[in-house]
Amino acid sequence: MNLRELSKMLGLSQTTVSRALNGFPEVNEDTRERVLKAARKTGYRPNRAAQRLATGKAGSIGLVMPITDTNHSDVHFGEFLAGVGEESARHDMHLVIMPAGPDDEVAALNKLATSGNVDALFIAHMRAQDPRLTILQTLGIPYIVHGRSYGVESNFPFIDIDNEGAFRDATKLLIQLGHKRFGLINGQAHLDFAIRRRAGVVAALGEHGLTLAADCEVQIQMTDENGQKAMENFLQQDQRPTAVLCSSTALALGALRAVNRAGLKLGEDVSLIAHDDVLPLLKPENFSVPLTTTRSSLRAAGIRVAQRLVAAIEGPPSDPAQELWNVELIVRGSTGPAPSDT
Repeated sequence: MNLRELSKMLGLSQTTVSRALNGFPEVNEDTRERVLKAARKTGYRPNRAAQRLATGKAGSIGLVMPITDTNHSDVHFGEFLAGVGEESARHDMHLVIMPAGPDDEVAALNKLATSGNVDALFIAHMRAQDPRLTILQTLGIPYIVHGRSYGVESNFPFIDIDNEGAFRDATKLLIQLGHKRFGLINGQAHLDFAIRRRAGVVAALGEHGLTLAADCEVQIQMTDENGQKAMENFLQQDQRPTAVLCSSTALALGALRAVNRAGLKLGEDVSLIAHDDVLPLLKPENFSVPLTTTRSSLRAAGIRVAQRLVAAIEGPPSDPAQELWNVELIVRGSTGPAPSDT
């Protein structure tokens, strides 16, 4: 099926069909829907080169992906990117990914934006006082940020979850259960979400005259191996924490392994709450002891990022510039009353 055949089938000129497919405003809505329906039914795909000449648009969304020698495969970002890709494909948009080292990301963003190969950009893995925000605001193409940047005024379009509120509520639940000695296995210290989650824990503890001991807090890359090491260190202390919060179910997987190897029972000797990103391979309800979680979906966030970018490419944005999503607290078997000897 090509443009000429599609036009003949619909009884419309090739120009009208092309303009309908490319979103030109002079095509009325009924005609546009008729053309789009026929294109879907026949499997028609416009020629990208011709489409770009007609509209001046590349039909692509760009991402600069930070890479380092110490980075491991990130199951969390993979799930987020799957959501972006799923929604982009629904709109016949391509993803253009440019890898760059930590010191080269600003230059890479500028290069990608000026290449003409993308219509919009997004960034993730947000850091405190993130230097990428300044260049994004000067590039002149639509963009959105997944997350925020601690210490920077939030005057940019973003989608984020209420990390501080989520971990404040989780900590309050554990306090209500009688826990007084807390541990936190968090993401890396420079990442915005980790800063905000720690702030939520500290705030909730402070409201009840409690503190987070320095030796009961770690900020590390979120792998199960790191979660196990952190929990092993906690459990070796004379005054070990009876309640632990993990910034990921990947960390919680390792933490649970450490609890089991120490001969302790999760939900009895140690209570644990993890942040659950609705990861298909790490479902909290399938753990040997189902995990209490602060739940949000990275895939849903990725889908929403793509929706926002596609809308911005096609016309003036109509959605709120900033979206802060609430997080659910799902109580399961990994949390229980503080042990009687505490």
